[in-house]
Amino acid sequence: MSSETESPADLAARPSTVLAGLAVLFLLLVFLTGVRGLGDGFKLLGGDLLDTFFVATANPFVALMVGLLATTLVQSSSVTTSMVVGLVAAPENPLPLANAVPMIMGANIGTTVTNTVVAMAHLRRADEFRRAFSVATCHDFFNYLSVLVLLPLEMATGFLSRGAAALAGRLDVVGGSSFDSPLSSLLKAAVSPLRALAEALFSASHGQGIVVVLASGALILGALVLIVRVLHSALLSKTEHLIERSLGRSALIAIAVGCLVTAMVQSSSITTSLLVPLAGVGVITLRQAFPVTIGANIGTTLTALMASLAVAGPNAQAGIEIALTHLAFNLAGTVLIYPWAPVRGFVLDLVRRFADLAARSKILAIAYLLAIFYGLPALVAVLWN
Repeated sequence: MSSETESPADLAARPSTVLAGLAVLFLLLVFLTGVRGLGDGFKLLGGDLLDTFFVATANPFVALMVGLLATTLVQSSSVTTSMVVGLVAAPENPLPLANAVPMIMGANIGTTVTNTVVAMAHLRRADEFRRAFSVATCHDFFNYLSVLVLLPLEMATGFLSRGAAALAGRLDVVGGSSFDSPLSSLLKAAVSPLRALAEALFSASHGQGIVVVLASGALILGALVLIVRVLHSALLSKTEHLIERSLGRSALIAIAVGCLVTAMVQSSSITTSLLVPLAGVGVITLRQAFPVTIGANIGTTLTALMASLAVAGPNAQAGIEIALTHLAFNLAGTVLIYPWAPVRGFVLDLVRRFADLAARSKILAIAYLLAIFYGLPALVAVLWN
């Protein structure tokens, strides 16, 4: 009966959609295996390296820059936040929760590098570049302003992490510490080949730990890259249509669409990078793109929440707490900036003025990209050492 109402194209698309769904499920298992293996690997590394990492990230500004630089290098905040969840939840606790919060905030800033790079494609046409650059950098300015306000408040009061801990305590979620869930058993079995390979290559636990950590990191990065590609190819036309339909409607709808699209394609960079060329050619305005960008910021927290399901052991609750802290930070930034017309207007006006300067001086735009996303973290690293 359904074949009479569906077009041949719809019927032909069904097998590919099913295959894409199965591929994503398999890649999610690989991703969660990597998160689980990361904790096991740091357990094998022992206390000396963990103490060094603890001392380095105890400085919140250094931790912020670590999160920023790591994200710009891998071009994905999802990879960074997933690894942070794995480290926080690892049995040896290589990354305390308090140190992880600035890293999560840094990852939020680092993820904006992609759409800023995309805007550079419009560099030769001044008016087009001005529009594209303003939409790209509104994400940068929003995240930087959120960090400038919320990081000192978090350091002084711990309100984000405390609220996340309270919520995690109320949730009926146990990351494997109280019972051996089917998912936990499956991931434990999936990590076993990594442990076996490490034991075959090295007899010392440090060597084994390095192998497991590197292999787990590769699994996380590879799985997320492939998930994004599969979902991008399967859902690109639908996501573009969804974004276009939301533009010009209420801000809440635009925020919800940005959140939904990012959750669907597992990448805020894809969502925000779709907006940049649309703005460049004049299809959308900065005011229309801003709430979609904010929604993408919220939607990207889903990956860390999924990663927290993979952790097990005595620190499993901490993994859930840092994932919820990531969500709380992005929600707090949204509430802090967007609902208030004077604050929202200040951000948009600042972005427009900066885009005007960048359009007049292309060197300024390139210098901004290199300095903010690469130069500043490198400078902090040199000064710290």
